[in-house]
Amino acid sequence: MTEKNILVVDDTESNIDILVESLSDDYEVSVAMDGESALEIVAEEPPDLILLDIMMPDMDGYEVCEKLKSDEKTKSIPIIFLSGATDDASKEKGLALGAVNYITKPIDKNIVLSKLKEHLS
Repeated sequence: MTEKNILVVDDTESNIDILVESLSDDYEVSVAMDGESALEIVAEEPPDLILLDIMMPDMDGYEVCEKLKSDEKTKSIPIIFLSGATDDASKEKGLALGAVNYITKPIDKNIVLSKLKEHLS
């Protein structure tokens, strides 16, 4: 069985480091530090799942999600938002845009691994 590919999109290097370290034993991990790069990576080689930060400069995670969900080729890729925003309105917006889940920061490795397993099965 081939490893599942996870795309991590976050503009904070420390968050990327935590996720890559946490996931690389079980998954092939790709990284994008902004929304535009994420869209380019997905167009080139669609991942099995995307972990997507919301608050990023230029193009936020909501806009990235909207673009992916409006494209026939990418709309079925599961997206899990990762965000420091813990309010219900942010969570509801993310899920309404098509995300399959929403995880709040700080990142808990066990929660992320559990959600990945749930949405990749």
